[in-house]
Amino acid sequence: MRTIKSKEDGNVLSAKSAKKKPSNYLSKSLYIRGLQCHKSLYLEKFHRDLKEETAAEAQERFDIGNMVGESARGLFPDGVLVPYIETENGVAEQLRLTSEAMKKGSKVIYEASFQYDGIFVKVDILHKGSRGWEIYEVKAGTKLDPVYVDDAALQYYILTGAGIKVGKAFISHINGGYVRKGALDVQKLFTSEDITKQVKEKQLFVIEQLKKQRRMLKGKLPKIDIGPHCSDPYECDFCDHCWKHIPDDSVFDLYGKGVNPFDLYAQAIIKQKDIPLDLLNRAQRQQVVATAKKQNAVDKKKIREFLKTLSYPLYFLDFETFMSAIPLYDGVKPYQQVPFQYSLHYQNKKGGKLYHTEFLANSGIDPRKPLLEKMLTEIPDDVCILTYNMTFEKRVLTELSTQFPKHKKAIEKWTDNMQDLMVPFRQRDVYFWKFKGSYSIKNVLPVLVPQLSYEDLEIADGGAAMDAYHQMGAAKDNPEELAKIRENLLAYCKLDTLAMVRILETLGELI
Repeated sequence: MRTIKSKEDGNVLSAKSAKKKPSNYLSKSLYIRGLQCHKSLYLEKFHRDLKEETAAEAQERFDIGNMVGESARGLFPDGVLVPYIETENGVAEQLRLTSEAMKKGSKVIYEASFQYDGIFVKVDILHKGSRGWEIYEVKAGTKLDPVYVDDAALQYYILTGAGIKVGKAFISHINGGYVRKGALDVQKLFTSEDITKQVKEKQLFVIEQLKKQRRMLKGKLPKIDIGPHCSDPYECDFCDHCWKHIPDDSVFDLYGKGVNPFDLYAQAIIKQKDIPLDLLNRAQRQQVVATAKKQNAVDKKKIREFLKTLSYPLYFLDFETFMSAIPLYDGVKPYQQVPFQYSLHYQNKKGGKLYHTEFLANSGIDPRKPLLEKMLTEIPDDVCILTYNMTFEKRVLTELSTQFPKHKKAIEKWTDNMQDLMVPFRQRDVYFWKFKGSYSIKNVLPVLVPQLSYEDLEIADGGAAMDAYHQMGAAKDNPEELAKIRENLLAYCKLDTLAMVRILETLGELI
């Protein structure tokens, strides 16, 4: 079993180590989980084998948090770091190192460690201000989320309980409007918001919630039904267990905005076939009726109108992108989609020979310039470009034109001549009951073109492609592993554009 380290838990989060903790032990992460759902907290404490989350997903979030936390130290440079210590006496040693740093007059301590009321916490940045110590809790989000205040409020409770004079509390989160120019400007990358007032007002709430959580942990598994809390503020990793009574084609499979499925569930309406149709909007009603009758719908007139918007030569384009909380290159914002790969199928005439070309950047470099330069040699400026979800490709191209203004005119011609293959599916001009309300290419392709599938690919979605690109950097000294990753990335992106080719052919066959 792979283990994920948590600085607040004070040791490794594994089933083995969890058993060493007393049943009423709480950490910051456990406290926040308990605020969201007592049942989730109970399962985390006593039935962790029921979790659905993979170690890779947890590790990814942990790594992002570490990267952001380390960057934020630039807000107060030259501080003393209290390292995470994974030993039997690790907690005591971290407490000792923190106390020692404070006694020596350190003004800034990273990962300062404190314990009170049986709860151990590590403060991202502890800064000595004019009115006492200041807590800086660092978050990778781009705005102040209410759950961050709960997080800091518990830290304030622990520190003040441990006898530390806390003057202020801040949340330092990513500034989504920051654009990197040259060296990373940490002062502009982060926005620090003073939440001292909210944190102080939450102290009685913290005490009450700790009592409730500990009292609950002494009893049996709480009887808490599913609800919006299962994904707010975080997606719970016990959903597979708690939702196992929900059948396929349930009210929760309704696609798009419309009737609230939890309102239906509260009325004991779980299956789609039991929903009164007058409660549904047009799209959801179509989904429910089509599913019940196993019915497909094809509007040939609308399909013909869509096909008339296309012209040849026709180029099928798909990008793969990555994003980072910390902008890696000039002209990039936090979490901006940076293209590192594209696939391009094209036909010079309808029904003509199908050609393919592609690009995949090497890791460790800014991929945008070489990617654009290759595109400029391969895509004429007067051809029709077909995408699936045109908004995404247009945004990527527009951001490239901003970064490379001398190519703006050529890029604008591409976007002006761009069409979206998603349109007839989003508008329900073509609707098959097996789409289950979705118009995603991952849902449409296996229904319309069953001989093509993403299931056999090592990389089967954009998130996995992003992860694989990051892994290329770690595999640079392993040629065999690097070649395998590149092969998998190229295969995935190529299927995205080949899928568009075959879906377009199927639309022609339908009429």
